[in-house]
This record gives sequence, C-alpha cells and structure tokens, in this order.
Amino acid sequence: MRQLITRRLGRTGRQVTTMGLGGQASIQWPAEGVDPIAIIEKAYQLGINYIDTSNIYGPSQKNFGEAFRRLRLSPSVEDYNHTAREQLFISSKTHIRSARRPDGERFRSDFSEGMLDNFGVSTSIDDVRRSLSLLFGDGQGGYPEGAYLDCIQFHNINTKDEVDMLFEGFDEPSPDRPWIGSLVAMLDLREGTNRTGCNPKKEKLIKHIGISGHWNTAAHIYAIQRDNHRILDTLLVTINPSDCKYMGHRHNAIAVAKAADMGVIGMKVFADASYYHKEVRFSNNPEDVYHDVGSEEIPSRDLIRYALSIEGISTLIVGIGHIDDKAGKCQLEQNLSAAQLAEILEAGEMNRIEKMVTSAGKDSANAYFQRKATGLTAPRNVGIEEDSAMPGLNRCAVRVSWQTSYAGAEPIERYEVLCHGDVIGRVPHVPQITQQAFHYDDILNEDQKKGTRQYKVRAVDAAGNQAESQAFEIDLL
Repeated sequence: MRQLITRRLGRTGRQVTTMGLGGQASIQWPAEGVDPIAIIEKAYQLGINYIDTSNIYGPSQKNFGEAFRRLRLSPSVEDYNHTAREQLFISSKTHIRSARRPDGERFRSDFSEGMLDNFGVSTSIDDVRRSLSLLFGDGQGGYPEGAYLDCIQFHNINTKDEVDMLFEGFDEPSPDRPWIGSLVAMLDLREGTNRTGCNPKKEKLIKHIGISGHWNTAAHIYAIQRDNHRILDTLLVTINPSDCKYMGHRHNAIAVAKAADMGVIGMKVFADASYYHKEVRFSNNPEDVYHDVGSEEIPSRDLIRYALSIEGISTLIVGIGHIDDKAGKCQLEQNLSAAQLAEILEAGEMNRIEKMVTSAGKDSANAYFQRKATGLTAPRNVGIEEDSAMPGLNRCAVRVSWQTSYAGAEPIERYEVLCHGDVIGRVPHVPQITQQAFHYDDILNEDQKKGTRQYKVRAVDAAGNQAESQAFEIDLL
C-alpha cells in the first residue's frame, strides 16, 4: 500500500492524512445499493486516519460504530486492536452550547430542541456520551471502558453570542452555577476533573476540543481570541475556490488559527456538491449525494489540491458517494490520490482554478453557508487616550489603539495611523490571536502638547485596497 502524505494537526502534535473521511454523503444518506460500512472499511484499509462525524448526522455515528467493531477498533470487542485505534484521529461534534442550565431554560443557539431521544440528550456532555455509545458501545447509551474521542468540536459556530455561551463559567466553574457553558465542561472530560459538577465519575472521554463553522469568520476569530488558555486545538472550516467571493476564511479565521498553532481541517471542498449536480443548499437526502468523480468542467482533483494549498490547512474532510461505480471508478481512491500533494500549488495555478470555477458559473456555490462579502473592513474599536506623563521626562504621547480589520480577497499588510489626514505611523498586520489591541504611540513635542488632535486608522491589504476608521478627536490640555 502506498504511504500516504501526512501533515501535523497543529498543536495536537498528531500526524493526519491530507484527506480525511467525512461523515456525511453516503455514510449519512446511502442510496440503494450503497454500503456505508464498506466505504468506512475501505478508507481505513487505504490508510486514511482522520475520521469526521457528528451527533446530527443521522445514522453516521452508528455506521462508523459497526465498521469499528468489524475492524477491531472498538474496545467493546474481545480482539480489540488498541494500537490500531490509537493511530486514528476520530472527531465528533455537538451543536449544544451549554453543559448545564436552569430547568426549562434554553439558550437560543443550543440547537437541542428536537434532539431529545432515547439517550436523554439535553447537554453537550450528554452528546459526548451519545457519540461514545454509537461509535464504540451498545448504541443505547452504554459505552465500554477505554472508549474516547480524539476530538469533540462545537458544531457550526455562527455568532459571538454562541461563543460567549460556550465560555460561560470558564473562569469560575462551580457545581452551584445555574449556567455552565460547554467549554469548561469539556475541559473536565479532557482532564478527568469535576470542577463543573458535570463529570461526577471524573472520566477522561476526550483528548482535544475544537470549533467548526461555515458562515461567520468573525465569530471564529472571536472564539480563538477569547481562548486565553489555548484550550481550542482545532478549527474545522469551509474552504474552496469561491472563498474569496464571500467574507472569506482564508485570510481571516484560517490565518488566525494557524498563528495560534491550531490544527485546521478544511470542509465543503466541493461546496457540498453545489459545484456539480445540486442547487445551492445543504444536502439532506440520498439524491443530493454526488456519485461521479468531479466533472470535465470542474475536476475534483483541482478542488482538492487548491484547498490543500491554503496556508494553515492540515487535512480535508471529503464525503464519499461510492467506492465502485459501473465504470469501475472508485471515488474514494481518486479523491485520495488527488490529496497526495507533496508541494502546494503556486499562485498562478491557484488563480487558474478560481477562474475555472467562475467560468463555470459557480461563484454562488457558497451562498447558503458563507457570509456575504464585505471587502476589506476598517480597523475596529478604535480608541485614543493621552498617555500619563512620565516623571523626569519632558514628554507627552497619545496612544491610538484598535482591533483587527477583516480581510477581503487579499491578506492585510499593514495599518496606517493618520493625524489630521497625514500618515504619522505604520504598524504591520499580524493575525490577532488574543484580544490585546494593536497600538501606536504618537509622541508629541513641546509645540504639540496643547490643542485638538484628530486621528484615524487605515487598513491596507496586499492589493493596495484601503479601509479607514472614522475620525476621533482628543483635546490636550
């Protein structure tokens, strides 16, 4: 068997294959005659070691569970291959933002309504246990000793409010808090502690914690910036050649995640098949699953190689429709072959693929899962204040501070600080991984110490595009 190319999954330190197996497509919606278990088994036999699924992917986790038992990857079987299990990186997701809440109350982005089932799921902790039961246990709520997830991700983060809910109680966890966000409870499951009261048996059920999202790159950045303790190890995010047509992730959330040394997993490489045979919406039935290998107009190979050439991407999750069609083509094998990219594509080749998608009339393919384009935005939360006088020094300064701009189709290069319309300073842009602001100190001479001074901050990207903040004035006495 050919040795597959791997990449480091950020600070997890794990080496993962450049293509992982997505838990949707025929694993969630198998057409008649398609065996989802066979797809999973073949992916494992080919050497794929990154597995993705979710608690809202219908039978996906159950199908993985059956395959894992057949492959001796579950601690529930007598001849469990512990060493082989450790070579896999298995990720699931929860859409629930809280681990405890007052009776009858529901955070508006918990997505738990309609999810109560025979597992009694109402919290994110319940969701982890449901995953373990379906993937490794009896499928009825029980799971064997030694079962664990390599990663649990908070599914489809869309707003900053959702991020705030995740962090609720993080700094002061207590069993007495009526509200506990999911993040600190997952930390209990990772560390085997019970600071929240949500893990009374002090089980260690997960190894890593991450976030996922499609729509709002600003919310993903906010989550990374709030994560002062670097608990969030992975980001699962959409990436394809249409990214730059929307409020893109490439130069925003992906760049920030890379700077924070998070493992970045790309998804929606084929725009959920909207580059091919279906209208622009999320898939929800077997007819939506694509069973060809790309198309003549848009080869799937180009799309995979494009996504893997985005700086910061560790692996891609790709949904599989079939492993053997009537023409003898294996979609899994061909997509995996495309992912064996030893060197990333050059800029000219990336541009060619972007133009190919545009020429095919597919620029709207991301419209249902990605925020509308805003172009380069102005620096945010600009503030100005007079610096305190320093004893013994005849000096005065005005500190101008700001939060990151969001990039458009090009990366941000720098910020320019203007006073009365003139550029007085330049600050290089770096991905802002904390909430600590950018700043520039305007040091004044004797003649400048009194009167009114007006400041703006301007963002400039690699193409020369500019976006200015409003003007702010300060009166110096």
